[in-house]
Amino acid sequence: MKKCYFGLLLLFTFTSFGQEMSISSNPAPVEKSTFQLYPNPAVNDIVYVTTSHNGKKDIVVYDVFGEVVLTDRISSRTLNISRLVAGVYVLQVIENGETMTRKLVVK
Repeated sequence: MKKCYFGLLLLFTFTSFGQEMSISSNPAPVEKSTFQLYPNPAVNDIVYVTTSHNGKKDIVVYDVFGEVVLTDRISSRTLNISRLVAGVYVLQVIENGETMTRKLVVK
């Protein structure tokens, strides 16, 4: 009897926790190869953000916990990061409806 219950428990476990592969119709975001962030690691209060268009960019910087620590809109290539303490960040650039991300290290 114990074997029967154990077999039913295993069967229930495998069928209820099985996952199907889902095919998403949304294509994966494509990173632009013309997006550059330098110097990285940053040692001064300025980093340069260049893209193919070099237009107005919305910048959002996240810390390692995913919290927004800096937001800015720039029309030039320079971004002031003097408010950031030393650490690792994720920099997200939105320009002309395209989103690009890079890791930023501040020393």
